[in-house]
Amino acid sequence: MEFLRTEMMNLPLPNVAVSVQTDLPDDCTDLPVPEWMAAAIRFGLAQVLEPDAAGQVSLLITDDAAVRELNRDYRGLDETTDVLSFSAEHGGHWEGTDAPSSLMGEGWGEGDDPANFPIPDDEQPPLGDIVVSLPQAARQAAEQGVPLCRELALLLVHGALHLMGHDHYDEGEREEMQRLERAALSAIFEPSEG
Repeated sequence: MEFLRTEMMNLPLPNVAVSVQTDLPDDCTDLPVPEWMAAAIRFGLAQVLEPDAAGQVSLLITDDAAVRELNRDYRGLDETTDVLSFSAEHGGHWEGTDAPSSLMGEGWGEGDDPANFPIPDDEQPPLGDIVVSLPQAARQAAEQGVPLCRELALLLVHGALHLMGHDHYDEGEREEMQRLERAALSAIFEPSEG
């Protein structure tokens, strides 16, 4: 199933390697091909990175239980969510009441210098990890009356922007993040595709 616009493949995208993993039942057939998901992430990153930027992103497409566990452990929210981002450079936000001592201070990940982590000369620096709940994405797509690929693209772009430090905790941040998401989605989909 091909969802990408053919002409978008010629747009300058950052040189970001995207590793795609799935942890889903074998009978799951609604998932776009890994190359499509990797391209959607690159289009999100292209909104904020130069074409010659390099890096690595890992993507995990999984179920509600796995995302809920990560959300609980790293954000303090014992609930399923659609997408989680774990940036190599930008700390996350603890939303629960009692943060573990290992996450106290400036926020998890903040203040840690990724340059201190040894990276082989032939590897690009890590930008972070994105985790998506496919069942939650499917529910949201159904609620909004949009194809699953459209919702997945939004979540992948949203997650990529979080990796680069973009957020939506106040109105100005939210408006800017939504503007970047719209730009990326318009590059991915034909206007008639929603």
